[in-house]
Amino acid sequence: MKKHLLETRREVMKAVTSEFAGGQACAAAHLGIKPKRLQNQVYETAGCMPLSDTEIQALEAVTGTTHLPDYICAMYGGVFVPMPQSDLDNVDLYSRAIKTQTARGKVDLMIQAALADGEIDEAEAQEIRAVHNKHVAARHAEVEAVIALHAKG
Repeated sequence: MKKHLLETRREVMKAVTSEFAGGQACAAAHLGIKPKRLQNQVYETAGCMPLSDTEIQALEAVTGTTHLPDYICAMYGGVFVPMPQSDLDNVDLYSRAIKTQTARGKVDLMIQAALADGEIDEAEAQEIRAVHNKHVAARHAEVEAVIALHAKG
């Protein structure tokens, strides 16, 4: 499965609003603006400023995505890792472990597929790095959850 790498803020805004249940019209309603206004903000047309970080975060809270922090972290060569919630249990830890192993498997499968022709081109390398970053983030979140659940006092 290939995931498009979001390289611009506009791509982030387009992804967030298109992934909103009901599309841009419902995203606009959630923000309390007209659909045309949202479209102008996403595409920065008609003299409209882009969506603010707060507006994007409000939409992502509904969609469950993390496109904006992923994009910002990638600009600095990092990965976004959401911190674990306080209501953790062993079932949650197991779920996180499975997610981490699945992410690692995706990296390994992408590497295997990329090496089918004997070399990894730049597009393949970029995709592998993006999926690897998700694996690293999942592992970090898993470790933080174990610490949070079993922390003393």
